[in-house]
This record gives sequence, structure tokens and C-alpha cells, in this order.
Amino acid sequence: MQMDPRKLIGEATEYDKKRSVERKQVKSWLKSISAFANSFGGTLIWGITNDNEVVGVENAESDAEFISETIKTKIDSLPNVNLRFRMENNKKLILLDVYAGKETPYYYVGEGNRTAYIRLGNESVPADNITLKRLVLQGTNRSYDSLISEYKFENMAFTKLRSVYKYNTGKNFEDSDYESWGILDERGNLTNAGALLADESPIRHSRVFCTRWNGLDKAHGLMDAIDDEEYSGGLVNLLQDSVKFVTRNTKKAWKKTGHGRIEMPDYPDDAILEGIVNALIHRDYLELGSEVHIDMFDDRLEIYSPGGMPDGSKVQNLDLRNVSSKRRNPIIADIFNRLNYMDRRGSGFKKILDSYEFQEHYTEDMKPEFKSGNSDFWLIFKNLNYGAKDIEDALAVEYIDKERHHLNQNGQDMDKMIIDFCREPKSIMEIMDYCGFKSRTSFRRNYLQKMLENRILKMTIPDKPSSRNQKYYS
Repeated sequence: MQMDPRKLIGEATEYDKKRSVERKQVKSWLKSISAFANSFGGTLIWGITNDNEVVGVENAESDAEFISETIKTKIDSLPNVNLRFRMENNKKLILLDVYAGKETPYYYVGEGNRTAYIRLGNESVPADNITLKRLVLQGTNRSYDSLISEYKFENMAFTKLRSVYKYNTGKNFEDSDYESWGILDERGNLTNAGALLADESPIRHSRVFCTRWNGLDKAHGLMDAIDDEEYSGGLVNLLQDSVKFVTRNTKKAWKKTGHGRIEMPDYPDDAILEGIVNALIHRDYLELGSEVHIDMFDDRLEIYSPGGMPDGSKVQNLDLRNVSSKRRNPIIADIFNRLNYMDRRGSGFKKILDSYEFQEHYTEDMKPEFKSGNSDFWLIFKNLNYGAKDIEDALAVEYIDKERHHLNQNGQDMDKMIIDFCREPKSIMEIMDYCGFKSRTSFRRNYLQKMLENRILKMTIPDKPSSRNQKYYS
């Protein structure tokens, strides 16, 4: 008879099924014990096939004793486990609950090797070098940002950190704060947190790449990117530069009411700040060759950071308003709290959701998205004003009224001419001919790019970038 193993162990528990206790192939189940202890825990079940058929174990008591003794000799350190029996359809099963360990890594010892395993999907695989380092830090109750760096404190400057602290709190940064904040250890050695916060951070993979793409995706075409920057330096600089990049590539419309006016930003300021802060302080700095990316499109903004949730859970499966705070880089998080950039209580997800729900154009479809994998985290903000007719009209009026107008030799307003002409889709060449432009480069630089940035014109055939008949409309 078939059955769902989750009925034995609970919906949220990882498990591995074994038909029988393979005494001559113990590695097949010992690596699962290592992986469960190094990851999030799980349960091994003996007496059930891969097709979920319950076959039972004939010598359950003897096999259970063998399992216990083998774990003691083949797993180092000894994990916390619970061995139990379960009757199903008059057949006896052996269940071994393996709990997430605190003294990681837990190694399988055999065949002349010591190998730490982790869970990847429904498989137990050897931990790579970075994951092994992470397990060692976890087992010694340390974090990357607390480790001593290879750099010298006397070669670093912290003027940005000191000035922002003064500006945001009104307090002076004292020399004794270097140690109390965790920038230096008790012997005066610079920590990784200190190296990341220095004005000219020597940790190159802490960079942030920002791009404002032209359209709804990264497809190659005419003017792939409207704006792009690569930022390096200390984390405070990275935060400020990234926020400025987003600000200059977004619009904040408004409308009048009987009591004043209502502002209608593309993205709430609080959400942007919180999202970038989280990307910088919670990213996995052990992941070399991977940086934070901020990608802006017409309809959304995506923030990517290396490293999944610190506890290995999948954020898309969690109640976002009740996620417990587990900080991968506690020193950096504490410093950002001291700078008034974040809340110590770990309420970032809730803050982002709340900032969206209070906006004029918010609907459930506009709800921010949070996604994580084993080594990746994505935060996706929807552009609240994308496709809103009242916003498009307001932006067009604001652009015509407030931006510098270009006049042709007859005194005509070139911006308005282009907008009026492009009520129906027109090609670049058609626009240039109608308005009397001679230089394609000048037209793109002085008119087209700016009008695309302001969403006054849109490309309607982005998949044919080289065509002389590329179409636009206003």
C-alpha cells in the first residue's frame, strides 16, 4: 500500500526514504544524516520504497541498534537525533529524526575521507568550499563580518561613517567607538566589517551595479540602458549612491486635493531605502564574484543580492509580516541601526509592505515580491505609476511646462512638435524629417533619450533595434 511520507513526519520536514537498512552501503544513508544536521534537519525512514510503498523492516530492533552504533563511528561530530518506530499497515518502520546542528560541520567519515554534506533539493551533496567555510563559522558561532580582515586599520579612513553618524544622530563618533562598534577587535585588528565600511573599501566584490534599462527587459536594442553605474567603496557610500541612482531614474507625480496635494511616487522612498539596506547588510560576502544588482525597468525595479535567507528557508513560503530576525552580518546590521538606517527589530519586510499599501495607486497586484534560493535573494518592486492614465497625463503636462523647451528656427517648440507628431507610431527617420533634424546622434542625445526617460515616448518595436523604421509613440 502506498502512502505519503509527510503524514509520518509532518508537512514541513525534509525526509529521505530507504527500503531497508543497507549494512554494506552505509554511506547511502549516512550522507543524509550529515546533510540534515548541516542544514535544517530532517527524517530518514526505513521500510518504505521510492514509490512510497510501505514494505516494513523485518529486524527493526537489530537494525535500529546498528544505525545508532554506525552514527557514533561514522559521523563527526555526533548529531542530535531521535530514533523511533512506527507501525503502518501492520508493518514496522524505523524513523530517525535528525535535528539541525549547532556544531557544524558534521562530517561523514569513511573510505579514508571526511566529507560534509548539505541538502540541495531532495539530494544530499558534498558541501563546496564556500559552504564549508559558512558551516565552520556557524559552528563556532561567528559571522563573516566579525572575522579579522587581511587589511590594516591605519591604511583606512572612515570619514563618511563619522560624518553620517553626526548628521543622522547629532552625536560625535569617538575613537573608542571603533572597538565598541566591532570595526576593530580588542587587539586593534581591523575586522571584515571595518574593511567593508572604510571609505575606500578594499573588498572589491562589495560593489553595486545599477542599470536603468530601456523597456521591460534586458533585451539588446537601441539604447539598451538609459543609465548605468558601477559603485564601489564603503557600505555607507554604496547605500547613498544607490539611492541617488534610483531617485534620478524615477518620477514623483502629484495631484491636487481639497486639502493640498497627494504625492504619487513610482516607488515609495521608505521601500527603496529598506530594500537597498537589506541587500547590503544581509548579503553573503563569502560569495566571491557576485555583487548586488539594482535593475530598473519601465514597470518594476529588481534588487538582487548574493545569499539566500540566513536560516536556509525560502522567503516566498513565509508569512512576510512575521519573519523572525536572523542576521547574517550582525555587526554591520548593528552599525546601520546606529546610523538610523534600519530598525534593530528586523521589521524590514513589514516596513516595505506597509509603505506600498499607503500609496495612491496601490492594488494587490502591486504588492512587492520577495524570492530566495539557496544562494540568491530577489526583491521586486512594482512601479505604482506604470500604465496609470492620470500619471501619464500629469507627467506629459509637467514635462511640457517645466522642462527647457527647444525652439526651431521658426520659433516652434520642438518638444511639443515631437509629442504632437507621435500621437500615432512614427519611426526615427519620420520624426527627424518632420522636425528638420539633420543629425541622428544629436536627435537621440538632445531629444529622444530624454523623452524616453520621462516616459513621454515609448518604443513599440524593441525587438528590431537596427531598423531605420524603429517606431515610437507619445
